[in-house]
Amino acid sequence: MTLKALLRQHGGITRTSVLIRAGVTRRDLRAAFERDEVLRPRRGWVALPWADPELVTAAGRGLLLSCVSQAARRGLWVLETPDHPHYAPPHPHSHVVGGPGVVHWRAPPTPRAPGLLEDPLENVLVLVAECQPYETALAIVDSALNQSLTSIQALETLPSPRLHDLVRHATPFSDSGIETIFRSRLGWLRLPIRVQTHLSGHRVDVLIGERLIVQVDGKQHSGPQRDADILHDAELRREGYEIIRVTYSLIIHRWEQVQEAVLSAIARGKHLRQAG
Repeated sequence: MTLKALLRQHGGITRTSVLIRAGVTRRDLRAAFERDEVLRPRRGWVALPWADPELVTAAGRGLLLSCVSQAARRGLWVLETPDHPHYAPPHPHSHVVGGPGVVHWRAPPTPRAPGLLEDPLENVLVLVAECQPYETALAIVDSALNQSLTSIQALETLPSPRLHDLVRHATPFSDSGIETIFRSRLGWLRLPIRVQTHLSGHRVDVLIGERLIVQVDGKQHSGPQRDADILHDAELRREGYEIIRVTYSLIIHRWEQVQEAVLSAIARGKHLRQAG
């Protein structure tokens, strides 16, 4: 297999030792460097010119992508992309190159194998729990559970009291972190708050008590999906449910108004089955 083919097999970037074990000679490597066919982010690493720049930067600094940065890369729900990347060192005595970003030196629960540029999920979630604000971290944990990337039982075994606290309030049923944030912010209410409950043949985002429904429209909510949601709202109202429809922007930027609308409905008994 050619040098380029091997690199493509490893996502465009890997350690020199991996290539040599696969049969690439140092002469092959020198020739490829001279022809500018490959890059050397750092001694011991080789990359194709089109390789993921975040991975190339991590290799060049002697780090792994981790915490909220790696959560976003794994497709977990993240409220905001961090201004600077979050990293972790391969081991506590690693020599790393300085630069922008946050480096987490916490000892990882899952050992980091040589050659990794992306932290394993268990390490990512522990760092998220200990680095990010509570509701942001809870949304990321919920997202990992919702995607079946881990389980509550598995997370309970990891050595992180902050993560254990999140797990006590986590659920695998939140389809979106915005639902998690909504549920978390009203967690002080002594009422059942359930997410993604099936009613009238469809799922509703949040059900408070017996019949107060809160539907959360995402950033992109238009066209046929919006039409279908309006028809479903009408059907639910005919069946006696109270519906409050809010948006991502309202929850994030005008929470007080959202909370006031929900509390006003509760004050009038709209969450109770017997209410008018």
